[in-house]
Amino acid sequence: MSLNDLSSLASPLSAQQVEALKQLSAQLTPVQLAWVSGYLAATANATPTAVAAVETNSKLTILYGSQTGNSRGVATELANQAKAAGLAVNLVSMGDYNSRNLKQETLLAVVVSTQGEGEAPDDAIELHKFLASKRAPKLDGVRYAVLSLGDSSYEFFCQTGKEFDERLAKLGAEPLLPRVDCDLDYQQASETWQSEVIAAAKPLLVQSSSASAASPSVPFAETTSQYSKQQPYTAEIMVSQKLTSRDSVKDTRHVEIDLGDSGITYQPGDALGVYFSNDDVLVDSLLSAWQLDGATSVTVGKDSVSLKQALLEQKELTQLYPGLVKFWAEQSQAKELLAIVEDKTQTREFVRSHQVADLQQLYPLSKIEAQTLVDALRPLTPRLYSIASAQSEVDSEVHLTVGLVADERNGEVRYGGASRFLSYAEEGAAVKVYVEPNKHFRLPENPQTPVIMIGPGTGVAPFRAFMQQRASQDDAGQNWLFFGNPHFEQDFLYQTEWQQYLKSGVLSKISLAFSRDQQEKIYVQHRIKQQGAEVWQWLQQGAHLYLCGDADRMAKDVQQALIEVVAEYGEMDQTAASDWLEQLRAAGRFQKDVY
Repeated sequence: MSLNDLSSLASPLSAQQVEALKQLSAQLTPVQLAWVSGYLAATANATPTAVAAVETNSKLTILYGSQTGNSRGVATELANQAKAAGLAVNLVSMGDYNSRNLKQETLLAVVVSTQGEGEAPDDAIELHKFLASKRAPKLDGVRYAVLSLGDSSYEFFCQTGKEFDERLAKLGAEPLLPRVDCDLDYQQASETWQSEVIAAAKPLLVQSSSASAASPSVPFAETTSQYSKQQPYTAEIMVSQKLTSRDSVKDTRHVEIDLGDSGITYQPGDALGVYFSNDDVLVDSLLSAWQLDGATSVTVGKDSVSLKQALLEQKELTQLYPGLVKFWAEQSQAKELLAIVEDKTQTREFVRSHQVADLQQLYPLSKIEAQTLVDALRPLTPRLYSIASAQSEVDSEVHLTVGLVADERNGEVRYGGASRFLSYAEEGAAVKVYVEPNKHFRLPENPQTPVIMIGPGTGVAPFRAFMQQRASQDDAGQNWLFFGNPHFEQDFLYQTEWQQYLKSGVLSKISLAFSRDQQEKIYVQHRIKQQGAEVWQWLQQGAHLYLCGDADRMAKDVQQALIEVVAEYGEMDQTAASDWLEQLRAAGRFQKDVY
C-alpha cells in the first residue's frame, strides 16, 4: 500500500497526520525509510507489553500482621478467593513488605491482629510505626479495607486494626468498606468481609487471563504440610509425664506426641496448635445444673449435633468473654452481675478469673433453652504451645511442656481446658494438632552466633528445642540460659538434660533463680541485673536475646531489667537504653514469645 492510498481508507490517523507522514517520507532515503519502518514496528510491538504492565499493576495487595496465624489464615483465604474471581493478587506479610511501595498501591486489604494490651503483632510492628511516622507518604488514590482480629476480654480490643484504619485514612487513602472488628469467633464475620472485599474490588481492577494467573509475592501457605488449623492431623499421645515433684505447688507435664507418617515438619521456635475436648465430668455437671438433656439436638454452624457433643467438642467452657457475661446477667437478672457488666474494667477482671461453671454456681440459671445456651457460648478454639523439641533429635515426634491450670474456687477445682486434656491423657489417646510457624522466634542463621535465653517456668520449652538443635550442629556458638521457678528440688524442669548440656559444652552457662528457696524472693530479672556486665558483653559480641513466658508480669520485669543493664553498662539514660533494645528487636536480635 502506498501513502497515497492512506487518505482513501479508514485510518486511525487524522488527515493532518497522514499529510505530515507523506511530507516526512518524501524527504527520506530508502535506508532511512527502512530504519523508520523498523522503529515503528518495534514501538508497535512494545505497546501491548506496556498495556499489560498497567494491567498487571492493577492488583489487590493483601497485607497481614499475624502472631498466632489467624490473620495469615484469613488473608490466605481472601487471596485464594480473589484469584478464583480472576483478580491479580499480591499476598504478603507486613514483615516482608517494603513500605515504600505503599504509594504505588491502588487497592489494599489489611488483616491484622492485636496482642496483649493493644500491641501490634511482631511482623506488623515496623509497618505500624512507619504509618505513624513523618516518612509515611500521601496515599491519595489508594482504596483500602481493614479486618481486625482481637479478643474482647482485653481492654484494647482490636486496637492495632483500628490504628491501621485511622492512619491510612489520615494519609489520604479512601475506605473501600467500613472496618470490621472480629472477636475470637471470627470465622463467619471474616467470610462475609472477604466476599464484600472481592465484590467491591472487581469493578476497580482489570480482570484478564494474566490477572487470574497472577502469583503472590510470597507463598499463600506457610504451613509445613497438608495439615493446618482448618485441617489438623489426628496424632497420638505417647507420654504425659509429670516433671515437678509431688510436693511442688505447680503441676508441669512433659508431653510427647507421635506425628506418625504425617510428614509434618517444624522448626525450633514454632508452636503446636492443640484441639481438645472439654472434661466429661464438667459437661455432665453443667447439664444437670441447667436441667437439660444432653441428647437434645442443637445446631452449631451448619451442623446438627447433640447438646452434649456440642459442649464436649465445640463450645468453650473454660474461658469466658464479655458478651457471655452480659448474656448471663440479662438471663439471671442477678443484681451483682448486672452491676459488673456496667463496668468494663470489672467485666474484664471477672472474665479472666472465672469459667462457665463459676457463672452457673454464682448466678444460677435453671431455665434456659439448649439452643439459646449454645448460641451464647464461644466456639472452642485450639491452644498454642511452644514446641519443646527439635526434629533433628526426635524425628517424627513433637514434645510440649504443659503447665496444668488448676485453681480452687468455692471448694471446687477449675481446670484449664487444654492443659487438663494433655496432662491427664492416657497413652494412645488421639489429639488433633497442627504446626503454627513462628518465624519471629528463630535461632540465628549462623550457628556460631551466641544466644541468651530467658525462660522461667514453662517458658523454658522452646529453649529445650534450641539446645537440641544446637547440639546437632557442628561448632555451634555459646549458649546461656536463665531459668527460674519456685524451688530447686521440686521445680527444676529438665534438670538432668541441662546438666548434660553443661557437661558437653553445648550449654555454656546457666543462671538459676528459685524464688522460694530463700527468705528474699529471687527471680530471673534479678539474676540478669546481677550479671549485667557479662550480659552486656555478650550483646556487644553479637549475641541474640530470647524471652519466653508470662507476658503480664515476668516479661515486663525482664524488659525493665534489660533496660537497666543496657543503661548502666552502655552508659546511657533509660530512654536511650530502651531505644537501644528496640533497635535490637528491629534487627532480629531480641525476640519474644510471650503469652
